[in-house]
Amino acid sequence: MSAATIVPTRLRQHARFGLAALALGAFSVFGSPAEARGPEGIADVAEKVIDAVVNISTSQTVEAKGGGSNTMPQLPPGSPFEEFFDDFFKNRKGPGGGSKGGDNSPPRKTNSLGSGFIIDTSGIVVTNNHVIADADEINVILNDGTKIKAELVGVDKKTDLAVLKFKPPKPLISVKFGDSDKLRLGDWVVAIGNPFSLGGTVTAGIVSAKNRDISSGPYDSYIQTDAAINRGNSGGPLFNLEGDVIGVNTLIISPSGGSIGIGFAVPSKTVAGVVDQLRQFGELRRGWLGVRIQSVTDEIAESLNIKPARGALVAGVDDKGPAKPAGIEPGDVVVKFDGKDVKDPKDLSRVVADTAVGKEVDVVVIRKGEEQTKKVTLGRLQDPDKVQAAVKTDEPPPEKLVTQKALGLDLAVLNKDLRARYKIKDSVKGVVVTNVDATSDAAEKRLSAGDVIVEVAQEAVSSGEDIQKRIDQLKKDGKKSVLLLVSNGDGELRFVALSVQ
Repeated sequence: MSAATIVPTRLRQHARFGLAALALGAFSVFGSPAEARGPEGIADVAEKVIDAVVNISTSQTVEAKGGGSNTMPQLPPGSPFEEFFDDFFKNRKGPGGGSKGGDNSPPRKTNSLGSGFIIDTSGIVVTNNHVIADADEINVILNDGTKIKAELVGVDKKTDLAVLKFKPPKPLISVKFGDSDKLRLGDWVVAIGNPFSLGGTVTAGIVSAKNRDISSGPYDSYIQTDAAINRGNSGGPLFNLEGDVIGVNTLIISPSGGSIGIGFAVPSKTVAGVVDQLRQFGELRRGWLGVRIQSVTDEIAESLNIKPARGALVAGVDDKGPAKPAGIEPGDVVVKFDGKDVKDPKDLSRVVADTAVGKEVDVVVIRKGEEQTKKVTLGRLQDPDKVQAAVKTDEPPPEKLVTQKALGLDLAVLNKDLRARYKIKDSVKGVVVTNVDATSDAAEKRLSAGDVIVEVAQEAVSSGEDIQKRIDQLKKDGKKSVLLLVSNGDGELRFVALSVQ
């Protein structure tokens, strides 16, 4: 995957047909995954739904970059063309050494093309957010070529979805959402869209994978298909053989920008919920639990007596969030939410986001090896979601007054000078790390000077001696690792498991 690129499938209009011919020609060398004979029903599906699929045309005003069309191209040093282009552009410069017409080129219009589909005959269209992002004007183009100006109803950047509306000039055909949860690997699907601005184009393939996480967003759960999807297909529908929309084509993986049979669609179960809220509120109102979570590694699972490793580890609890009054604490591992199993943090993020604000749900957590059920009334996730990341400052030389060495760490009791040196808030309690052995497990787990160890094996510590005593006891108990609760200077917590061997 490192040689490939994850590409949003919107098409900048200047690519046009020369690029399309080149990309499609290159693709044919490898052979299309859809060359095999498909089921008989594909033509019936296409005929039934083609008039509900639309092209999306957008225009945007952008600032011209210095030099405009007279900017010298970037050439590698020593290129045989370097001298030629140098002389050419020098001759085109006007008075004062600037390019003819000056460097202050006026703003220019750019056009983009994508796809969409009609879900309501009143003129409601679903597409991708990246198709219409930053657009000054949006137009919907029907299958017969009719072009109508559209308005934006709402967008959700986290799932890359948008809803548009327009006034129908004539009766329309609409499509409905199917159940993407019922898809099976190998099921046939049909993609319709506007690749390379060619207009309504039908391709077919199979479902290659489900619930695919490609780390493009917080709620990744894509349908992967080998149906040919190219630039310009963004926002177009993926149909099952009943003619129901089971996904919105969004991304491809490609080293060249053309289809190699790896495309991704947002599943209809996600799309339908997002679209309903955008139509009703013009925005997303997602559920909020009020916790920071991280993965349960094998080492962490061993430390917490969880077999097998699973769930989402609560690293921090928001003081103003719903989890706090429900009794959820750092160190709890969420394994079930509202009756749904939680295998990893992404599972929890998705199911919480999809749950209605204000709903009371049962949250099953494992605490000190035992399951407990907590009742939580969900709050609302504020948008935009402010994702906080721990930011490390340039670290000064290691603190010389070290009271204890353990686990490859130099540890010191927190005092006023150390708080000032590492910018640690007064509310943070524990033992400060002043140096990390570069060859240690702690360094590999990214502990660094200025981190504060708050708990060891879920017990509070205030000195290096406390930490050493806990480690010695764990070794006697036959434990292979120790679980640390670590804070940064701002008080943001995370769990780290280190080897004690």
